[in-house]
Amino acid sequence: MPPKDYMPKHKGFPGRYPGSDYQFTLRRANPRGVTPLKALERYKDRKAVDKRVDAAFITAIWEMFGDQPFERGNLDAGRISWFWGRELVPADPDNFDPASYEALIQVNVKVAQVTFPELFVQDDPFEDDDDDEDDFGPYGDDD
Repeated sequence: MPPKDYMPKHKGFPGRYPGSDYQFTLRRANPRGVTPLKALERYKDRKAVDKRVDAAFITAIWEMFGDQPFERGNLDAGRISWFWGRELVPADPDNFDPASYEALIQVNVKVAQVTFPELFVQDDPFEDDDDDEDDFGPYGDDD
């Protein structure tokens, strides 16, 4: 059994929003106990930087975990709480402890797709992005 203050860490997950003090992860477990997750209201008149940070955090979650359940671990409770009950939900609501680092969370894909549609845009497989070709085709002439 792991120690009481055990906190799984997500290696490779960004620690914060680049160039800012907007925190995404914790370095160590809270010695006073685990901060419980709770839903925080996101108002429409938030600053543009707050919206960019929200998008960056959800993007990092999606890229690392996709639609699979994952441990809360060292992800910041305050940052998760901005999405709690909407884009992020308990993986097993019947056995969920909001004050556990080992609690399983997952992305609510349907809600996340509505809130962050740019994250879920699929590239068109038929779109030609090859800039090496000119208007005459792949061989450089119109023969």
